[in-house]
Amino acid sequence: MLNPVPTQLGPVQGREESGVRSWLGIPYAAPPWGRHRFAPPQPPTPWKTVRDACSYGPPAPQGLQLPGSDIAPSTDPAPGCLTVNIWAPTPTPEPLPVMVWFHGGAYLAGAGSEKAYNGTSLVREGVLLVTVNYRMGVDGFGQIDGAVSNRGILDQIAALEWVRDNIAGFGGDPQKVTIFGESSGAGCVLAMLTMPCARGLFHRAIAQSIPRMFLTQPLAHSVTQAVAAAAGIEGTADSSSLEKLSPQALADATRLVMSTMGNRADEWGTLAHSPSPFGPVVDAATLPEDPWTALRNGAAHDIPMITGHTRDEYRIFTAQQKRFNITSDEADTALHVFAPNGDADSYRAIMPEAQPGELYEKVNTDYLFLAPTLQAAMAATDAGGRAFVYELCIDPIGGIGSPHAIDLPLTFNTLETGMGALIPEPTDSVIESGVMMRSAWTRFAATGNPGWPQWGPDQSVQIWGGENPVTRYPEAERLELSLTDNCGALELLQYQEQRR
Repeated sequence: MLNPVPTQLGPVQGREESGVRSWLGIPYAAPPWGRHRFAPPQPPTPWKTVRDACSYGPPAPQGLQLPGSDIAPSTDPAPGCLTVNIWAPTPTPEPLPVMVWFHGGAYLAGAGSEKAYNGTSLVREGVLLVTVNYRMGVDGFGQIDGAVSNRGILDQIAALEWVRDNIAGFGGDPQKVTIFGESSGAGCVLAMLTMPCARGLFHRAIAQSIPRMFLTQPLAHSVTQAVAAAAGIEGTADSSSLEKLSPQALADATRLVMSTMGNRADEWGTLAHSPSPFGPVVDAATLPEDPWTALRNGAAHDIPMITGHTRDEYRIFTAQQKRFNITSDEADTALHVFAPNGDADSYRAIMPEAQPGELYEKVNTDYLFLAPTLQAAMAATDAGGRAFVYELCIDPIGGIGSPHAIDLPLTFNTLETGMGALIPEPTDSVIESGVMMRSAWTRFAATGNPGWPQWGPDQSVQIWGGENPVTRYPEAERLELSLTDNCGALELLQYQEQRR
């Protein structure tokens, strides 16, 4: 056992194993239930005796179970889930850069306690790692009458405030904080880059596979109304009615809504074809404008950023849906829905030899991840900021390629768990790509430079995979086509009032 570490709330005691220290399950906010339901995060109750920090806190209620996840949906109606976990190397004379991880999971699932996010390998690169639990689903991202928006991201900001106030006691430098996340975690990172209430709490950012799902208030409210109706509450989406339902009842109702999302295209537009009905809400208060516009207007011009995506993002979704034989009609439908400006012919023209399955996957990848990710980099550089871009291009056995989230086992060196199942026999090349990726991430946390040229007119990117070259962005032609969509500006997902 380690000596207790004082925090502003009370002392905590962790443990050391194989030269890595850890403190788990430390509350950064009060349990968000009862009178705190649908409220911004509230301070937790302080403690005077030494608090054991050797086991994880409970996960937030889960809307689904992610592939490879060891976090099952909870039956606890009110878990004390707003906690952080810390990993650090043995003490050093100088404070270490801090990396704060926000997990993905479609704004519906996941936890900082996932085995896939074990911090041992990263902290051996000379950083201190923090992972965070936050509210999800309706509790975290539903647009509810009488409640503040973006509660899940406000939880994350409260965790960053806790880091600012306490991390020095664990050996971290509060003036050198990097936030990073993947998928919905990357969406939260993108949001925080432009949220006034997050300003000054971090100094660098890494966003791995940024999803498009940023919603207007009317659309987010419509989603919440649909979930309320599925839970048996008709005609309202206000806090007084929803707070009577347990988080898991709302999660169950969310799954019902997700099973019929494809039938809501006339109302929800392209959100109906997305992996999740939730996302950050542009509410003019917590998140004043869409993050791509805010970045282009200089909201985070002084915060260097790494962003990128995997080559075959959407393949994991087709595999989950068992869509192995996409027909020409299905590809045509996807092209008309997702191709820039609905121009299916122009999209086909840049891949004239592509089969229906490839067209289907690529156009979904471009719409959901490629365009939002690369346009974030371009918006940042347009404002004079620094952005570094990568693409993950590994090819493990089984033909899965480089789908969404396969970067996680490389980021954390957790090939034996989670999405590491897609890399059952990692080659020396894959292992080396992971080593280089972790080194780049931690170098960036320390210096603001990962070791390859920043994004610019030459479109230089770091490829993770093969010989790990720095080269021109391989998807440049598809990116150029995406820039023709509404003059290259990403629109928020909107409620389709004109169709009703």
